[in-house]
Amino acid sequence: MMVSDFNKVDKEFTEAKNHWEVEKLYVDLGSAKGKSLTPVEKKFLRGLLCGYSPAEIANTVYQSRSSSTVRVYLSNGLYKYIEEMLSYQVGYPVEVKSWSRVTHLLEQAGYKKALFQKELASNQVKTEKNEFTIIKAAQTEDWGEAVDTSLFHGRTTELAVMTQWIVEEECRLVVLLGMGGIGKTALSIKQAEKIKDKFEYVIWRSLHLASPPEVILNQLIQTLSPTQQTIGVEDLNSSISQLIDCLRSSRCLIVLDNFDSILCSEYSTSDSDIYPTSSTNHSTINNSSAYHLPQIRYRLGYEGYGELIRRVGDSQHQSCLIVTSREKPQEVAALEGDKLPVRCLKLKGLSHTESIKILKDKGFDNSTAEEYKLLLDRYTGNPLFIKLVATAIQELFAGNIYDFLEQDTIVFGDIRAILDKQFNRLSHLEKLIMYWLAFNQDLGSMRKLQRDIVPRVSQRLILEAIELLHRRSLIEWQVSSFCQTPVLMEYVAERLIEENFKLMGEKPSSIPMLQTIFEVQIKNYIRDLRLNNEI
Repeated sequence: MMVSDFNKVDKEFTEAKNHWEVEKLYVDLGSAKGKSLTPVEKKFLRGLLCGYSPAEIANTVYQSRSSSTVRVYLSNGLYKYIEEMLSYQVGYPVEVKSWSRVTHLLEQAGYKKALFQKELASNQVKTEKNEFTIIKAAQTEDWGEAVDTSLFHGRTTELAVMTQWIVEEECRLVVLLGMGGIGKTALSIKQAEKIKDKFEYVIWRSLHLASPPEVILNQLIQTLSPTQQTIGVEDLNSSISQLIDCLRSSRCLIVLDNFDSILCSEYSTSDSDIYPTSSTNHSTINNSSAYHLPQIRYRLGYEGYGELIRRVGDSQHQSCLIVTSREKPQEVAALEGDKLPVRCLKLKGLSHTESIKILKDKGFDNSTAEEYKLLLDRYTGNPLFIKLVATAIQELFAGNIYDFLEQDTIVFGDIRAILDKQFNRLSHLEKLIMYWLAFNQDLGSMRKLQRDIVPRVSQRLILEAIELLHRRSLIEWQVSSFCQTPVLMEYVAERLIEENFKLMGEKPSSIPMLQTIFEVQIKNYIRDLRLNNEI
């Protein structure tokens, strides 16, 4: 090979030298090979270190979409040298398996600049099980407006499960789901704090103010690769590609909180439109013209988040994105699976023991076990609801739980506002099912619901509506049936009472159910269920 050709080869992917001990790698891999690496092998190694796939390397080097030549070089050469070098260092077999694993293994072995100075100085690599252990904290931590979680109770099982998924099984996308106030935000922060030493970058962002996707993408890229030129809003896909490259070249943990803030239904309606018009046949409704079921979609201008979710879950990289949401994005349903790199964890309420700790943090040290139980049974371990009601009891009832319970009102103030926000996004049929479930808990199966609901609705529509309600975290599965939490039952009952009396005065001929239910009857119904420990 002529000198000019060698220089040309040596100039490709030179940015790898900015982050990696490239010359040391040449020497160590040459020792494993038994002779020096060829210029082509060095070039392909630098391409891998920059996070390029074999296809991307082929496109850069040969301007060809065919990656067969590059894959042969890697499989028959570099992968074997890397495996032999690392296996010799740690004393047990190490397998590369895929191109995306190369940077992860070499990083753990200490070949990335400034990440393992202690190991490089002593020329030792610590191991744990069959993997290298990162012992240095994250190089960059950007927590944005993350809240203080120093008073954090419970969730030990959830933290253990997520750690297994992210650290041991290297999941690329983890979605935390749950109704408002259940503790998704606090758990995402606690989880990131727990495993931050396994990543070079930890970035936490809230979408509460609905930042456009191009803004968040540019922020992430600037943090992960400050020297990289960001792309304008007109090319969102290219910005996502830039981010994916960052996720490949460095091990990053990114959290996007309040993802539901950029989601919406196709339309929103008032409860006065819950029932079909008087011209509709109330006996049976078998099509979607009367009951339209909107899917969970993105707000106008925020569709780029859907593409981001899909590509982070689909693409090979060594990083993890955690998303918290009240509603499951539609892209996740196709990507998730117990054996796949995309997982979903649905949060339920805290236990009584953990909930009592929240009350004690709020100053309830002298309450009895019975008072605790009566109060907590109504809020089923929702941390935010417990905090809100505890404040109200302190301020309005001098801390007396019994006095508060005698008011027989558990949904009020901020609790009502939180539930209103989520309930207002439901379709007509979803609201109708929520109303029926609130007063007919024995309709906990789709077959019974389809048989007894008035007006009659096709099994297909009920199935779709139940699936949507579950994705919105508004119903819970118990074996083969579904149900509402007590606080949701109370909320839905009160809402229906208000709408029923309003409609009776406005258009009674269009109300097919609950025309004769009075407020006292409904209140007694819920109170009887409580006394019988059915809710």
